[in-house]
Amino acid sequence: MNRFDLMFSIDVRDTFLSSQACVPYLRRAANPHILNLSLPIHLHARWFKNHLAYTMSKYGMSPCTLGMSKDLAGCGIAVNSLWPRATIATAAIETHFPSEVYKASRNPQLMADAAYIIFNCDSRSTTANFFPDENVLRGAGITDFSLYA
Repeated sequence: MNRFDLMFSIDVRDTFLSSQACVPYLRRAANPHILNLSLPIHLHARWFKNHLAYTMSKYGMSPCTLGMSKDLAGCGIAVNSLWPRATIATAAIETHFPSEVYKASRNPQLMADAAYIIFNCDSRSTTANFFPDENVLRGAGITDFSLYA
């Protein structure tokens, strides 16, 4: 239960809390964005198998994206989510998954590049989206994903 509580504290509570704490500063920004790392809500059992608590915590972030995007639209603050199509070689993947999964994962630079593209979109017209990383990069003309292997 400690791991479960930690995941929900980080993914759901901190997403909400951090976003709310940033709003006064974002209101003064020229092109303000909040970008969550959460997935679009698809209630397919395969997403919950083997990783129920993690998936639930990530899904908990998704309503934050939807709700805050509507709450903050009048301020011009964009709230979107970004999600990788494949695993990203993070410390969590290295620690909690077989080494083959980590070795087959993509470089974190892929997510950074996708986030950069989103942050440079107009915040008033680009909000309430759940962006797959590959779609963002393809939209910017990047089609060679071997760069991120």
